[in-house]
Amino acid sequence: MPNKRAAKRRSGCPLNASVEMLGDRWSLLIIRDMMLRGFRMYKQFLENYEGIATNILADRLRKLMAYGIITAEPDPSDGRKLIYRLTAKGIALAPVLTEMVLWAAAHEDTENQSLIRLLRTDKQKFLAGVRERWAHRDSRQSGSPPTVV
Repeated sequence: MPNKRAAKRRSGCPLNASVEMLGDRWSLLIIRDMMLRGFRMYKQFLENYEGIATNILADRLRKLMAYGIITAEPDPSDGRKLIYRLTAKGIALAPVLTEMVLWAAAHEDTENQSLIRLLRTDKQKFLAGVRERWAHRDSRQSGSPPTVV
């Protein structure tokens, strides 16, 4: 059953709910990095080339957890650190992010042509791979899933 967050929203429109949860660039980029690059640690997100500030990263991670898109648990090797994981709700965003990538590639000059070719060639195979990598996330320690990008 979907997690119905009891949040005060501007309207009952489903698109509005999506925008309120995911409407800032950092949230989508954090989800992208978890989904495609296997990022799980705070330091990995912080060192990414887009240059997120520490206060923004901490805020977005908290919000994504509050919306049930990611979870966090203590790192077994260092209890002071957290390991972030996509939830089923977060993994369900894979088709949405895929369509956003394809839309941008069709209308803008973008990079990562290998990912775009992969998505155009066999989108369903790509999505199945994302789902499979994250379905086995709990059987792994703190290691990252294979990188897609």
